[in-house]
Amino acid sequence: MKVLVLGSGVVGVTSAHYLAEAGHEVEVVDRQSGPALETSFGNAGEVSPGYASPWAGPGIPTKAIKWLLMKHGPLVVRPKLDPYMWSWLFKMLGNCTSARYAVNKARMVPVAEYARDLLKEMRQTIGITYDDRAQGTLQLFREQKYLDGVGGDIEVLKQFGVPYEVLDRQGCISVEPGLATADGSFAGGLRLPNDETGDCKIFTDKLAAHVTERGVKFRFDTRIDKILVEGGRIAGVATSAGVLKADAYVVALGSYSPFLLRPIGISAPVYPVKGYSITVPITNADVAPVSTVMDDSYKVAITRLGDRIRVGGTAEISGFDLRLHQSRRDTLEYSVSNLFPKAGAVKDATFWCGLRPMTPDGPPIIGKARYENLYLNTGHGTLGWTMSCGSGRVLADLISGRKSEIDVAPLNISRYG
Repeated sequence: MKVLVLGSGVVGVTSAHYLAEAGHEVEVVDRQSGPALETSFGNAGEVSPGYASPWAGPGIPTKAIKWLLMKHGPLVVRPKLDPYMWSWLFKMLGNCTSARYAVNKARMVPVAEYARDLLKEMRQTIGITYDDRAQGTLQLFREQKYLDGVGGDIEVLKQFGVPYEVLDRQGCISVEPGLATADGSFAGGLRLPNDETGDCKIFTDKLAAHVTERGVKFRFDTRIDKILVEGGRIAGVATSAGVLKADAYVVALGSYSPFLLRPIGISAPVYPVKGYSITVPITNADVAPVSTVMDDSYKVAITRLGDRIRVGGTAEISGFDLRLHQSRRDTLEYSVSNLFPKAGAVKDATFWCGLRPMTPDGPPIIGKARYENLYLNTGHGTLGWTMSCGSGRVLADLISGRKSEIDVAPLNISRYG
């Protein structure tokens, strides 16, 4: 069967990989000049299934007000006359209950854990490297009261069998020695030793090169205009290179997926939440982070990627605005400079932003959508890198008519009614 994959970010390329493994003829189409040049380009570098949680949860509306008032707050809202923005926000608020949080997290963790296992398998089978490390994630709490409040998170970790450690200040320094030089105080942390890190852009580039050798075709610099429907099926995709045809079609366009889906009667509640990152050259490896440190106060992830430190954070709801705001860079610089003041040349850092494709409930949308030969793999939010291999594999299983190793029926778009 010929499968056309729309989108060459990490989710699109992993989908292509597993489809090719299943024996399909695969073509990937993207408007960019190469793979992973949008949201997959400069993300925080975490592969963190232990932190696979929906943003919508109990207490979030109250916390959001506090975050909006903080100088270095993790949340920014720039209101627009966009009905899709307000619809998405109201749906997200509707998911901020304990009951909905439990359901949504239970839908996210299995695919994230499965994805990590597949990523390990891929490293062994095709020998792919991407500044990867498997030394865990440390969620750092600056105040004791927040460390004391991790009981709810620990119960969820126990429920899903995720290993964890609760560490005091000295315990944090023992796993992240660079924290001994921190200017800011901290009380302790919650460590997930099985989480990993790596450069998503390098991974996607290398995987794209690998699948190209296996016969996958990439069509870059190609604008995707619309999906063509005929007789209850997708008949083709109109592009700047003409109409492209296949037996099955996969939409993996992240935040831009709804633009193609709405005209054919599919309402996918995916909306962009902008994230920022800086990439800092390491000047003193001995006091740089070993793996990932999550600064809980500012919701900033500080990750070691080879000879660089990737610092990522902020949830900015501002539509498809890709402008870089200095205030967001200030927050990222403050966090890394406060915790690892002697590790890198912060003023020499590169500054980037990307649009995370968020669903209002949290889980991605994976599966068939309305038309018998149309499939979706989108809406992964901050977890596209974490979930990519699992999402790609189960999608390939669905298209191939095989039973998947995990149940992804709850991730279908039909959950929205």
